[in-house]
Amino acid sequence: MDSSTVGLDLSSIRVIGAAVTPAVMVSGCGILATGLDNQVARMTARMRDMMREWRSLPEGHPWRSMLREEVAILDRRHGLLAMALMLDYAAMLSFVLTSLLYLVQRRFSVPEVAPVLTFLLGVVLLGCVSVYAMASLRWGRRAIALEKRELFEVRPAPPGGGLG
Repeated sequence: MDSSTVGLDLSSIRVIGAAVTPAVMVSGCGILATGLDNQVARMTARMRDMMREWRSLPEGHPWRSMLREEVAILDRRHGLLAMALMLDYAAMLSFVLTSLLYLVQRRFSVPEVAPVLTFLLGVVLLGCVSVYAMASLRWGRRAIALEKRELFEVRPAPPGGGLG
């Protein structure tokens, strides 16, 4: 039994399959965007807490310099993750455009290469997201190293001047 007896056009099924593949990538980008957005929001909250703590410490307190350095690191990480989030949304848009191009390809004589290029662009953008996320992780390790250094090297006097 061939496709003509069933009334199916196999080329239409291929087009639908080609359009669905980028849709799966859109879903993946959405999940990734949620995770990145959560990280950005947590960093924003943590930076605000640190700045509030910095303001509450007296001038010259040794923790103020550590907090200043940590806020600078978090700011850098925040920027990297914000860029990763923007690239993720751009990848998502690229995959949506890929699906659209596949679906309108016959009707509007879209060149065969157009959806392939938009899909490739989405993949490249996701690769860039990974690079920015990895850079953020490196800066996160710097923040941990700074905290360890402060923990093991600097012993500030407790607030209020101690027991006496």
